[in-house]
Amino acid sequence: MTATTPTSTEKTGARTEEAADVITGARERIDALDDRIIGLVQERMAISAVIQDARIASGGRRVNLSREMEILSHYSEALGKPGTSLAMTLLELCRGRI
Repeated sequence: MTATTPTSTEKTGARTEEAADVITGARERIDALDDRIIGLVQERMAISAVIQDARIASGGRRVNLSREMEILSHYSEALGKPGTSLAMTLLELCRGRI
């Protein structure tokens, strides 16, 4: 039995080659954006670690709840309710669970 390579319309769910081309190009852009977003999240995590280390070294607590509330509000205002969930996920990634 020979495996066949799926056509671009099969891979994208499009009904025409033109639509499949648009979808393929857009997906490539999304994949590139996702790579950049992951890089930015990793950079944010590293910067957050520096902040936490400095705060702890100065005798403070690892987490500053008022700052976290600012971040939650910022994301919520920009993206609505899903923004709050996204901000919570970012905060958890950057400081761990509290």
